[in-house]
Amino acid sequence: MTLHNAITDVRGIEVGHAQNDEALTGCTVILCRKGAVAGVDVRGSAPGTRETDLLDPVNLVEKVHAVVLSGGSAFGLDAAGGVMKFLEEQNIGFNTGAAKVPIVPSAILFDLNLGRADVRPDAAMGYRAAASASSLPPAEGNVGAGTGASVGKMFGVSLATKSGVGSASLAIGGGVVVGALVAVNAWGDVVNPQTGEIVAGLRSGKVGPLRVGGKEYFADTLAMMKKPLGRALLGLATRANTVIGVVATNARLTKAQATKVAQMAQDGIARAIRPAHTMLDGDVIFALSTGARRADVTTVGAFAAEALAEAILRAVRMAKPAGGLPGLLQE
Repeated sequence: MTLHNAITDVRGIEVGHAQNDEALTGCTVILCRKGAVAGVDVRGSAPGTRETDLLDPVNLVEKVHAVVLSGGSAFGLDAAGGVMKFLEEQNIGFNTGAAKVPIVPSAILFDLNLGRADVRPDAAMGYRAAASASSLPPAEGNVGAGTGASVGKMFGVSLATKSGVGSASLAIGGGVVVGALVAVNAWGDVVNPQTGEIVAGLRSGKVGPLRVGGKEYFADTLAMMKKPLGRALLGLATRANTVIGVVATNARLTKAQATKVAQMAQDGIARAIRPAHTMLDGDVIFALSTGARRADVTTVGAFAAEALAEAILRAVRMAKPAGGLPGLLQE
């Protein structure tokens, strides 16, 4: 099995992006045209979501047809309407008898403080993203929902580092594949789980080249939280943060099992972002099951967390400078 380290390595998953590069905002659509059993875990304390209650295992609908990740704060939830329009035109949706209704959960991140606040993803942008979706490895970095994303915002966006969208996948045996795609807009720093070194995050403000793990370049959010200045500014910290993403597998899962996988996948955020799941973040992870491969749920969830952590690292490593913020991928 040849993998491309992307969520589209999971059969039945397609990804499309659309963005406004001037306004630094956009949306990403994860399509599953034949439907996918879905679960969700909302872990952050400032989430913006649509249709997540539907994914509770006690509720009726089993499958979704797309997931939308969007910038634009709550305004960006409009993008899901455009995806629904596209899917309806393709005759895809939950058959109610009267009409087929596409099931499209969504989550948003706040990017209004970078670029233009008066331009947000809307239904037209959602439609474009859905229409562009393919099973090829998706673009990463400053695209889609990650166009205006940044990390390390304890002292506001001016000392943050540019982030974006990242994707990854793993083969876990028996023909089972687990993939992840994430838009990283965290309050905290992104760290390498293997070394603990900061990869991107709150900058110290010192002049110098951006170096991966550069100890003087990054201020270290956790260290700053213990200092008097950090404690004093916590009450003024921006609520403009969120990590939103999707993990997918070709393993056969029930809604309850997909929900468990989404919960376990959140551990990938905790490994790669420091601190994670704060009162200032709105972290949301969806899980999708597209196939019929037999697999242990615990194993799928464990490697979903691994794939998500890798996707988070790629989201910052593939981000270019934008909006006055430095990025690790230098042009």
